[in-house]
Amino acid sequence: MDPKELIEIMTAGGVITTIVIISYFLKGKYRKISFSLAIILWLAYSVFFVVRPIWIDAQIHKKVDLLKPYLIEKYPNERWTISTVPHRDEGFKHLNPYVISVVFENEPDVTYYYWVKSKNNISQKGLSTSKDIQDLKHGDNKSTAE
Repeated sequence: MDPKELIEIMTAGGVITTIVIISYFLKGKYRKISFSLAIILWLAYSVFFVVRPIWIDAQIHKKVDLLKPYLIEKYPNERWTISTVPHRDEGFKHLNPYVISVVFENEPDVTYYYWVKSKNNISQKGLSTSKDIQDLKHGDNKSTAE
């Protein structure tokens, strides 16, 4: 489990525990209301922690589907491989799952990182290579200057 997830679960547990402890000091309908609030929060947190990875997967799939036509338009007659961060696997949870990696067939030792906000807002946010940046065929001038 990633430390970030552990902190999130501990915080959720702390909030629910605090409400339960406070409810013991209350009487009558206020006790029932606070217990009900604790149960509702527990259910909400449970749904959140179960649904969030599924939601992230759906968003990544949507962004990859938006990136493909962009690459076809910008780099016609070229082949590439698109990969995403396996955010559910151990060792990758600290990486941003929304950054999409592209490796072009004619530049196999260069990985380009794309950020997709919408159909009309796609940008290259960086690259990874051991080659000289001036020799790259697919680098955005904006991202390589940074």
